[in-house]
Order: sequence, then C-alpha cells, then structure tokens
Amino acid sequence: MKIGRDYQLIVTIIKKGFAQRVINAAKRAGARGGTILHGRGVGIHDQKKLLGIPIEPEKEIILTLIHKDKTNTVLKAVVEAGNLQKPGTGIGFVIDVDKVVGIVSLLEEFGEDLD
Repeated sequence: MKIGRDYQLIVTIIKKGFAQRVINAAKRAGARGGTILHGRGVGIHDQKKLLGIPIEPEKEIILTLIHKDKTNTVLKAVVEAGNLQKPGTGIGFVIDVDKVVGIVSLLEEFGEDLD
C-alpha cells in the first residue's frame, strides 16, 4: 500500500458560483485540482453563523489536497480568487493530513516513501 505524509487539506466554503474560479486559481498556484461539494444551510429561513460569518443556504465547499510545500502559495491564491479577505464572502482553513492513499503520481512527484 502506498501511503504519503506531509500533506494538508485546504477547505474553502464560499458562496455558490465561485468554486470554479477558486479551483482555477489554485491550479495556477500549483494544485493539481480539487473536489467541489455543494452544501446548504440548516434551513432556508434560519441564518446560522460560523466564526461570525453568516452561512447562507447554498454554498460550495472546495477540498484541495496539497503538499505542505505548496500550501501557503495555493491558500493565498484561494483567498484572492474567493475574495475571502472581505467579510461575509466565505471561510477557508487548513487541516493537516496524516496519511494519503490513491494519489500515486502526486506522491511520486514529491519523492514520498511509497511503502
């Protein structure tokens, strides 16, 4: 089994319609791509908040797996493309990933221990 280490997951939650713009910016900054998930708030009339940011019913969630060496560059591109520096536009955060499987070409690119 091939297991990689030293990866992070950039999670971006933005307003509907911005996902492709964010993915394109991440790819230009060195990411190989991403996964777009569609989400909805708890209720159409309930306005919840996460860290003080209103969560509207329709959102796009982007998952970008990235080697730690590229995280800061890709995250900066994501912030700019998603206008995350402006209040109420969305949120982004990074999670450390202990193990990664199934991305052999990415693991080989960074010379990861594949066994």
